[in-house]
Amino acid sequence: MDVRGERECKSCGTRWSYYETGSVECPECGSVRSVGVGERRTHTDGNAELDLSGAKRAAADGDLRGALDPAADACREYCQSRGFVSGGDLLELDDTYLAAQELRRAAVLLGDALRLDDAAEEYVLELLNGAEDGRRPAPEHVPESLRAVRGLGYAAAVDHYRTDVRTYCDGEVPEPERGLLASLRDHAKRVEALDGDVAPADAERLVEAARAIRESLVGDDSGAERARTHLDALVDA
Repeated sequence: MDVRGERECKSCGTRWSYYETGSVECPECGSVRSVGVGERRTHTDGNAELDLSGAKRAAADGDLRGALDPAADACREYCQSRGFVSGGDLLELDDTYLAAQELRRAAVLLGDALRLDDAAEEYVLELLNGAEDGRRPAPEHVPESLRAVRGLGYAAAVDHYRTDVRTYCDGEVPEPERGLLASLRDHAKRVEALDGDVAPADAERLVEAARAIRESLVGDDSGAERARTHLDALVDA
């Protein structure tokens, strides 16, 4: 949506950046009586922060199962509020969002499991402890039992990102990025059709292709070629 970049409080006159806070509430007096001022720009990001403190406390007390539901809820709320266009700028597909998409699915899957194997437990703990700070496990660390979780999480992240790229371009994506986005969509749909059961390295290539398309759109002349290389590797996989 197009929003004005600044808000002005009707109660105390304070001005602040809506792009930074995502809120109409005055940061000084708390009033919600404010008006938008300044130029309108495309903005889709809710400026949320991922808060896994409750889940991490439960895990630290040795209750991983008790951590799963609050982790899934926090990640779901965060992912639903996130966007990738901020004040007219196209943001990167960041690691915190990727980790949250994966963790929410891992938490649901393991919450329904009768028992947790050691590899899955260690992996989810690594996700839980690193997600807020943008740390996520490398592809080679993904246990076999959870590779579908990563595949589905990353496919969903890429699909959301692709939608916001189109919003950033007002629906008129230039070439060669338009063709690359179409290929990215097809590969993400393939992962979804396979219920996420693809090699973690392929899920990573989806992410790297999305990031390279963004770099191409914001002026990196080599971005399109990098995106094409990642997508071609998926064709050969």
